[in-house]
Amino acid sequence: MIAVYPGSFDPVTLGHLDIITRTSQIADKLIVGILVNNNKQPMFTMDERLMMLNETVKGIPNVEVQTFEGMTIDFARQNGAKVIIRGLRVISDYESEMQIAQVNRSLDDSIETLFMATSLEHSFLSSTIAKEVAYYDREVEKLVPKIVADKFREKFGTKR
Repeated sequence: MIAVYPGSFDPVTLGHLDIITRTSQIADKLIVGILVNNNKQPMFTMDERLMMLNETVKGIPNVEVQTFEGMTIDFARQNGAKVIIRGLRVISDYESEMQIAQVNRSLDDSIETLFMATSLEHSFLSSTIAKEVAYYDREVEKLVPKIVADKFREKFGTKR
């Protein structure tokens, strides 16, 4: 079974890594798709996000990272995926994720959406929170992989 896990990953967090690791244990192949979203101004370039994600997942043999533009359902179809993975942190995520899943199902009912609840220790975590903590020069190693913490130090010129 091939699964895709789409997102902006600006940047990848330990919550994302939790979903990636757990999904890699149930899928034969997991493709993490970094979405090019022209409506957002990312902190990290696509090349930086790609590098950080590749570094983060390098020890997981059945995971690969790609970039894509357009609709997730098309990305899933192009990669032969039967499942789209969506992470849920809090109940408010469910409503918007359910809407997206229903649209995707109406476009291609051969591809399922699987909601995966993040582990409790990451339920508060988002890329936005990680960026804010890093901006104020606080310890981010409990929020993001080391490669991301290093990139934050480069971006913000911080010491931690």
